[in-house]
Amino acid sequence: MYYIKTTEKEFIQACADLENAVKNNGFGVLTIHDLGETLRKRRIDFKEQCRIFEVCNPQQANKVVSKEMKLNMALPCRISVYSEKGHIYIGFLKPAQMLAALSQDDELEKVAAEVEETITKIVAETV
Repeated sequence: MYYIKTTEKEFIQACADLENAVKNNGFGVLTIHDLGETLRKRRIDFKEQCRIFEVCNPQQANKVVSKEMKLNMALPCRISVYSEKGHIYIGFLKPAQMLAALSQDDELEKVAAEVEETITKIVAETV
């Protein structure tokens, strides 16, 4: 269900490179949630770093919601850059497996596989 890769890059550089790779592969970054900052602002002793990038390809998203509107709840895709015990990771939940749990539509499975292939490429370009 998870696709996670380790990178030797510093956290900030990995985030910048991810944002560029997303754009270079026809996706857009809708928003970035800085989970670490949010928790620390609420006085939670959170030592790690974590940014969650919500990314979307409008054409692919349209194929999904045009077929099954309720699947909007699974959109957009999320790619995380995070630290854990001195290492930096980049990962996401696999869209094909997630969609398989939510729908049995063959056309949508194909869309999810295409999205997963692109997001895997994005992570590979970032690492």
